[in-house]
Amino acid sequence: MRDKADFVAFVEARSPRLLRTAYLLCRDWAQAEDLLQAALVRAWRVWGRVGEHPDAYVSRVLVNTHLSWRRRLWRRELPTDAPPETAAADMTDERAVLWAALGRLPPRQRAVLVLRYFEDLPEAAVAEILNCSIGTVKSQSSKAPAKLRIDPEIAPPAVASRMEGELG
Repeated sequence: MRDKADFVAFVEARSPRLLRTAYLLCRDWAQAEDLLQAALVRAWRVWGRVGEHPDAYVSRVLVNTHLSWRRRLWRRELPTDAPPETAAADMTDERAVLWAALGRLPPRQRAVLVLRYFEDLPEAAVAEILNCSIGTVKSQSSKAPAKLRIDPEIAPPAVASRMEGELG
């Protein structure tokens, strides 16, 4: 059975990694901090029953919390004092364009990419965190990059014009 000291040690040791994962999921530092805090509160409530793999459990709570927030708040508008960001076509930084394209992926595909390639977790661990089969992780790991390859903002002009011809 785990106690308060175990939880404190876990939070001190794992918070930077968990915060980075939260940021990669939601792409906003303030929201990532809120997401991590909400996930840690949920983990604290059941900490005595977490078991042998608290990393996997808390990662699952983090991803599930993010996905539930996305489902609930997907249409919410955020007021701002600043004008809207520049259109992706105006961006010269390739990382910014790729970052924007990653944000256009469905939340589950983005979660798979973040856990597999940014967190470098094996497929089995990602499947456990997302509560799905390894086959689902494999298919999402395949579909997400394929979707990025045909994204009109990052696809080469020839591919983008061919896609417009097929769709238009």
